[in-house]
Amino acid sequence: MLKGFISLVVLSACYANAVEVVANAGTVAPHTIALQSRRSPKESPLRRRALSPSNVPLADFFLGTDLQWFGNITVGTPPQEITVVFDTGSSSLEFASTLCTTCPQVKFDSSKSSTFVDGGRTSSITFATGVGVDPVIGANYKLTLRSGRDTVGVGGFSAPGVSLFLITAQTPKFNIDPFSGIQGMGATAQGIFAALINQGLPSLFSLYVTPQAVGKAELTLGGTDSTKFTGTPIFASLPSGSGNTWQLASPGISVNGKTTTVLNTARTIIFDSGTSNVLFSTNTANAIYALISPDIKPNPNEAGTYGIACNRISSLPAVIDITFTSQSGKPFNLTIPSSELSVGPFASDPTLCQTLINAFDGLELVGGSLLKHYYSIWDVGGKRMGFAPAVGV
Repeated sequence: MLKGFISLVVLSACYANAVEVVANAGTVAPHTIALQSRRSPKESPLRRRALSPSNVPLADFFLGTDLQWFGNITVGTPPQEITVVFDTGSSSLEFASTLCTTCPQVKFDSSKSSTFVDGGRTSSITFATGVGVDPVIGANYKLTLRSGRDTVGVGGFSAPGVSLFLITAQTPKFNIDPFSGIQGMGATAQGIFAALINQGLPSLFSLYVTPQAVGKAELTLGGTDSTKFTGTPIFASLPSGSGNTWQLASPGISVNGKTTTVLNTARTIIFDSGTSNVLFSTNTANAIYALISPDIKPNPNEAGTYGIACNRISSLPAVIDITFTSQSGKPFNLTIPSSELSVGPFASDPTLCQTLINAFDGLELVGGSLLKHYYSIWDVGGKRMGFAPAVGV
């Protein structure tokens, strides 16, 4: 991904990516695009071996605000159940193991699996975003890993010899996680997802990552669940050269129907299901907050964060519209509503509430605060993303 354990932005893979009100920007009515069938023709041999889509229930990690969604996979023979974040900001599978003496999560014991193969390679990985809503400082989100292979199962499917990494050590910031690891779901199929595609699973997945109050979040492998959205999804193509990154080009951003010279600028925005907050450059974050309230200020005690008095935040209008272009060339907006503005009080000052956008120069990224308002379709084979209004949100 592109984040911390929950928002996995691997630093090594990171993109080296006075307010003037210019105009009122009216809401762009979404242009609907019919969802194309991905079934194989009758004569195709794929039809005989195709796997049907499967739903994987997801739980919501919640500490005053929605933080992360995670579900079950199995590893080994006999299978051991492990909980992982299905993270579109990363591509590998890593989880706590009995080699990690300080990991408090449920741990995989490779000695009890008859199909485990030790890869013998050790490495470390540092993340640019972490669990929760606070910016990463230095290398406080770091994992030490050992390579291996084993049988991995998810959603009733399984595949042998899947590449994976055992966590042998982790920094204390990970200890709060209720899940054991991360299953990368990047824009290029790898690991278990690639293996299932080779078995005949259609090369797409969908996410219904709901607020805790709505519940029933799910991942659908190999298709969509039409009971979880309304209307027809709108699709947008990934830019050329996106590689393993789920990202879309955006011509501009508006806040409460207004934009500025800074916001009305083309940019590429990454979609990361493992990140809670929104990350924008310092100039963009400042421009957005200036259109919400001049009293939203950076918090010098926590670099990259902003805040305002908690007794004021609920009354602030903060509708953030990010414009994209559909495959048919029509503009459409994805909206972060005012209800997402507050991510809770700062630990250092409970009277001051943190706001959802963090400043992070070199990276433009949206996470769960946007995704939980839409049913999202991640079409690996078609190199595109689709969005429709989520049911119940």
